[in-house]
Amino acid sequence: MVSRVRVWLNRTYAENVFFMDQLRRNPGDRTVEIHATHGDADSPVLAAADTAELEPEGLSPAAYVEYALDQCARRGIDVFVPRLNQAAIVAHRADFAAAGTALLAPTPEAVAVFADKATAYEAARSIGVPVPPWWRVRTACELVTAVTALEESGHLACFKPAAGAGGVGFRVITRAPFSLRQLSGFPGPHVPLDLVLRALEQADGPVDWLVMPRLEQPEVSVDCLTGPDNRIRLAVGRTKNGRRRGFTLHEQWLEPARRIAEGFGLHYLSNIQFRMYGDRPVLLDVNPRPAGGLHQLAQCGVNAPWAAVQLALGEDPGVVAPPFLGQDYTVVSGPRPLRPEAMVRPRSEVPAQATVARTGAPA
Repeated sequence: MVSRVRVWLNRTYAENVFFMDQLRRNPGDRTVEIHATHGDADSPVLAAADTAELEPEGLSPAAYVEYALDQCARRGIDVFVPRLNQAAIVAHRADFAAAGTALLAPTPEAVAVFADKATAYEAARSIGVPVPPWWRVRTACELVTAVTALEESGHLACFKPAAGAGGVGFRVITRAPFSLRQLSGFPGPHVPLDLVLRALEQADGPVDWLVMPRLEQPEVSVDCLTGPDNRIRLAVGRTKNGRRRGFTLHEQWLEPARRIAEGFGLHYLSNIQFRMYGDRPVLLDVNPRPAGGLHQLAQCGVNAPWAAVQLALGEDPGVVAPPFLGQDYTVVSGPRPLRPEAMVRPRSEVPAQATVARTGAPA
């Protein structure tokens, strides 16, 4: 007899349409139904889901937890994969468990450690994982000090927000004056130091940036699957060098990733990134959530999303070893359908207990 599993992804990245595709390709006698919510009616994850709903705007983290608990109860959610307001949600794991919903997310302690990149570097260094030199910068004076120190060591300086994801706010600092060269071609990450200093001096308040050397390729993102017992079930590195992508099981990448995932309670799916500092790999970032490119592991014969759902349901898949490593590849984009506007309405416009299904008919 086929049994049903209901999985909910809240406001998540568009790339997680592939995460949803993989859940539907799960082996065995289970069928997966996916619920998705988002703030953007044109997010492709809404079209990819079996049921979908627009999220209310302006909720505090505490109010969002109440909204999430209501969604889980009304929709019969078995496994919730939270991205938005993850910290507030995991602090209420017991409340979700009481509603019959398992959270596919790390411990509150792990989320707190890796929400701040400086705290994350300190934590990783404390367990022997190599990290790059960094400075926490809030003022123009502190920025000049950090950039000067890096340049005197022969490095290009870059900065990024101390809290953030997806490379948002990353810039490489140059001493070259602003010129037409910056206006030719596509916009790039380089920004003249004098413009940054001027912006800081005119800002209403301090910033919170991490300044560090620009690290070199290859970049290796290690996708980890860790059980609530703190034991790794899966660790595979995805390599990036220019346009070329590939896979690796080399211990210089996997060993420090395992140490972080197991040592800090990064339960279920996480992504730990490394780059080169000189001739050795150092930690770049830790993402306590499924990576947008996680679906690429399918080229190694691995269905990581379904293995993670099994773990969340208490059905241990055991060690998930890739049967082979896929060949090198590159990434290209393609069209995905959007959900018709009439099928995605604000919750206030949806009748109580109504479900917006693929056909558009209330269940």
